[in-house]
Amino acid sequence: MSGRVHTKRRPDAPEGFFEAEAAGLAWLAEARGAAVVAVIAVEPGRIDLEALELVRPTEAHARAFGAALAVTHDAGAAAFGVPPDGYRGPTFLGNQELPTRPEGWSEWGAFYAEARVLPYARRAADRGHLGGAELRLVEQACDLIAGGDLDDDDPPARLHGDLWNGNVQWTPRGGVLIDPAASGGHRETDLAMLALFGCPFLSAVYEAYDEAHPLRPGWEERIPLHQLHPLAVHAASHGPSYAASLVAAAHSVLDGS
Repeated sequence: MSGRVHTKRRPDAPEGFFEAEAAGLAWLAEARGAAVVAVIAVEPGRIDLEALELVRPTEAHARAFGAALAVTHDAGAAAFGVPPDGYRGPTFLGNQELPTRPEGWSEWGAFYAEARVLPYARRAADRGHLGGAELRLVEQACDLIAGGDLDDDDPPARLHGDLWNGNVQWTPRGGVLIDPAASGGHRETDLAMLALFGCPFLSAVYEAYDEAHPLRPGWEERIPLHQLHPLAVHAASHGPSYAASLVAAAHSVLDGS
């Protein structure tokens, strides 16, 4: 730790907002995989974090991060959709609440459709960001997913849950995770989110991850499936500019079935 402190304040924060962030960071740190920003203190409306020294990433940083991320995921979770161990408050992804429940879901497809795609797609439609026909297409894809046809044998992984490039901070010690929406999920969802918004030396991240814990064949073709979640969230939060990408991902799921 640098000894310096980065403080995030939000007087209007929902109950449990920063507490959920702290719980997620602690849970990810317990995996002893990818480095995680240290929490110094947390209270309602405020969290104090270790201040990070940022550097330009290298391919070596990316490879080390990919291998370490596999270790984080392999630390596992009790079920799909469980919150961080020991935490029973609300969880969040950005400013939106993230559905979790202590008992989780036993099947990935039912969890993913019910708790990671449909709530946000329907919110996007309610806000006028997604048309009726577009919503129906996403719902059709979710029907397929919920039916279990796309389930596999991967156990629930310990996910960061909001793993876009901005939440991987590159420091002299390598990639450091910040600002999670941590819960149990499928490891390919974290990897798909890295691809959605770009990541330095992404191919190196993937290669090192695959060496540490081989990915199932066809994982690259499943990236649109796992991007349904972040795309639906962004369609709800940021407007109709994400609707076309969400619909394209839904088409990809239906066409690949």
